[in-house]
Amino acid sequence: MPKSKKNTAEINLSDPQYYINRELSWLEFNRRVLHEATDSRTPLLERLKFMAIFSSNLDEFFMVRVAGLKQQVEAGVSQLTGDGRTPSEQLEAIRQRLLPMASQQAQHFEKLLRPQLVQEGIYILDYVDLNQEQRAYLQNYFEKQIFPVLTPLAFDKSHPFPYISNLSLNLAVVVRDPETCQEEFARVKVPKVFPRFALLPEELRQQHNGKGAIWTGVPLEQVIGHNLQTLFPGMNIQEYYPFRITRNADLAVEEDEADDLLLAIEQELRKRRMGGSAVRMEIQVTMPETVRRTLMQELVITECDVYEVEGLLGLVDLMSFMKLPLPELKDPVWVPTMPPSLRSYSVEEEVEDFFAVIRTSDLLVHHPYQSFVATVQRFITQAASDPNVLAIKMTLYRTSGDSPIVNALISAAENGKQVAVLVELKARFDEQNNIIWARKLESAGVHVVYGLAGLKTHTKVVLVVRREKDKIRRYVHVGTGNYNPKTAKLYTDLGILSCREDLGADLTDLFNFLTGYSRQPNYRKLLVAPFNLRDRIISMIQREIEHCRNQGTGRIVAKMNSLVDPQIIAKLYEASQAGVQIDLIVRGICCLRPGLKNISDNIRVVSIVGRYLEHSRIFYFYNGGQEEVYIGSADWMTRNLDRRVEAVVPVEDPEITKDIQEILGIMLADNRQAWDLQADGQYIQRQPTEDGKEQCSQTILTQMNFNPAQVCCF
Repeated sequence: MPKSKKNTAEINLSDPQYYINRELSWLEFNRRVLHEATDSRTPLLERLKFMAIFSSNLDEFFMVRVAGLKQQVEAGVSQLTGDGRTPSEQLEAIRQRLLPMASQQAQHFEKLLRPQLVQEGIYILDYVDLNQEQRAYLQNYFEKQIFPVLTPLAFDKSHPFPYISNLSLNLAVVVRDPETCQEEFARVKVPKVFPRFALLPEELRQQHNGKGAIWTGVPLEQVIGHNLQTLFPGMNIQEYYPFRITRNADLAVEEDEADDLLLAIEQELRKRRMGGSAVRMEIQVTMPETVRRTLMQELVITECDVYEVEGLLGLVDLMSFMKLPLPELKDPVWVPTMPPSLRSYSVEEEVEDFFAVIRTSDLLVHHPYQSFVATVQRFITQAASDPNVLAIKMTLYRTSGDSPIVNALISAAENGKQVAVLVELKARFDEQNNIIWARKLESAGVHVVYGLAGLKTHTKVVLVVRREKDKIRRYVHVGTGNYNPKTAKLYTDLGILSCREDLGADLTDLFNFLTGYSRQPNYRKLLVAPFNLRDRIISMIQREIEHCRNQGTGRIVAKMNSLVDPQIIAKLYEASQAGVQIDLIVRGICCLRPGLKNISDNIRVVSIVGRYLEHSRIFYFYNGGQEEVYIGSADWMTRNLDRRVEAVVPVEDPEITKDIQEILGIMLADNRQAWDLQADGQYIQRQPTEDGKEQCSQTILTQMNFNPAQVCCF
């Protein structure tokens, strides 16, 4: 492509106009999630799932990002973001962007999804639509099951305003005293110990095609709301109004002052359960102004923190419908396969000697298409039981509640092996789970490290030290995803199993840094944050620039979750100006503006949102024909490059390099779940070609793992 004749030296690549706001970019990602819930091509129950994910994402966004912005405003912070906005300007922009999205979600669920569910025999009814027999059943259910659990809390001169816990669904109840004619206010919390939707017995379900419906139920808050007289005998129930509260739930641990990090985080978790200040209140549009103002005053929130909903609150609970035994309304069940080099074994079959397979050549695993349990988990469990294994070291950022990997590590320690585990206690919203595992590991004799002060350990690595004849060999796993067999079925991730000596030596140095006092800045092969990762990425981008300046070809393809770091973005702009062709596959936040004349003409950004959460990080550099490919745990965000321990590994096996290029090529050709980022920050979904042929990358990768074949390269 011809290079721009404009003097690019005159352009200030730090100018705010060249950057997209991080928070608004995240909201656009969640809009793409919402689109999956409204897309008629998505199976019906999967659409409910995406409705729930959209709501869950927003909960976390308010608990962390909005809460942080509000704290900045309260502290008088006026620092500008890369796009030139103050904290207060960001809060206003967030609200204006989110209001129509929240309205779209509510209306689509109420007006389209609920009727479509009825057509499939699934009735999410309102209490007022029940017949007398159904009401009698729910009244009995209320009196026998729910009523004993409820605690009505009054609010008047004698009773302080009750504490409203984070993410709780509540009823604001207005009652009238018949003796004094005085209206009173009370709060009733909808208990989470019961299912959100109360199921009617089969004989009382709606009729569907001449037979009983598959599922018929009522929101629990309506069951409570229509039986409040039992809670307030002798009072006249005027009305009840549902509302839902979101609070600041981010942890604030002063690590330098904490003598015991584990205890300090436990104390902060107790504060989180109580909740910080309220940052959002969701209400139904029917709530009267008097009740609304009372809640706002007592919760110390403003009108900007109130979100009106036309319909049910807390649609995160729609996830429960995925348990219905209706496979025709869900994505087809996918059973992970084995990597090609292990195809002689079934997923259930034990590989006789996993280490022998790795000694033959490096092994690439691609989840969820290929089995995590039969590869990575089996590698660890086999190491735990192998008498020739002397030591196992690994990092744990997030894992499942019933983790077989943790149990294998405990077994290894009990078998006398040296086992060291870095458990990252600061993994957001997994802190409590990690504390439980850390204590269990310690009690079994595992050497447990709780992370480093000032750094979050996000890297995904395992080191196994094994005696073989008269020598010691080190086996490694370096991946892009967590050691969690549950999320490995939902997230796309890559990992490499290897016994290359240079990688084993690098991981030995890395673990010495994590567990001891080593400050190893140089590594043989690994790119490690916060040491050499940033500089190496920038130098590799610069290398592509130099190739173009020397009349060669420059090419970069990078896949990640988020692209935020201003220095990396400015370098990519510089590369584009030099003529480097750049394709970025960024699932979530992207602060770079593609397609700007004389700035980013040669940069294209695509986001893929589908059945699986795109989580792998892949970095490809053409390098004048001497292609280099890397995978690892780091996004191109300032926190990943400067404030986290991350590891990125070069792929040196030619066949694996080819496989990863093929994966990237398939994703770049997606026209089903791919969205192109525009220069103004908006995304446009790609459409199938004129012949109507869809190319869904996740479907293609699934089919390839049934019958591996070369499909598409860039």
